[in-house]
Amino acid sequence: MTRTAAAVRTEGLTKVHGSGDAAVTALDDVSVEFERGRFTAIMGPSGSGKSTLLHCVAGLDAVTKGRVWVGDAEITALGDDRLTVLRRDRVGFVFQAFNLLPTMTALDNILLPLRLAGRRPDAGHLDRLVGVLGIGDRLRHRPAELSGGQQQRVAVARALVTRPEVVFADEPTGALDSRSGQELLGLLRRSVDELGQSVVMVTHDPTAAAHADRVVLLADGRLAGEVHGPSVDTVLQALRGLGE
Repeated sequence: MTRTAAAVRTEGLTKVHGSGDAAVTALDDVSVEFERGRFTAIMGPSGSGKSTLLHCVAGLDAVTKGRVWVGDAEITALGDDRLTVLRRDRVGFVFQAFNLLPTMTALDNILLPLRLAGRRPDAGHLDRLVGVLGIGDRLRHRPAELSGGQQQRVAVARALVTRPEVVFADEPTGALDSRSGQELLGLLRRSVDELGQSVVMVTHDPTAAAHADRVVLLADGRLAGEVHGPSVDTVLQALRGLGE
């Protein structure tokens, strides 16, 4: 099957929390594409639906109506078991917390998604990944023996090792100091530029969004515009237009 130009796309995506008088529409008829091999940021005011959108397109939250594709797979048509396999094999996640297993070495943490899937690592891809992230001399160390920045790099390597269709990052710099946050954003940027990865990131930080190729704006659960080739100033201007 031919790979589409979009790493992820949605059609008429709607998410409603609750029912009856207590129903809250978090996403309202959202149709959007996230390009393959590009870095996209999702932004909007608090309550705009940006994290809900990420969770729905990542298969972490069920949709109320509409369709979602990751690559050529329509995830809204999959049962729980097949969706679990797709998330494991074709999606990478970068969390605010590194979520590394403390009793395992850095290398074992990186390879964990492959081992869970019963797959052997591609030695060439692993070597390139380790080289780009600069952790070749730390692979035998456990997380407690690594600096925060090194743990970040291991977490990013784990997200990339399966060659996922897309890497999702939900406020990945939210718990980091400014220097560590900039380092993580630089790693995500390099994964796109040097490894051809597709990255979709939710952030509230215009400085973080300026690392992306494109910013998708949400307001009240609806698409509210885009910024291409964003800078801090153009992102701030766009957010002011949304009333943030």
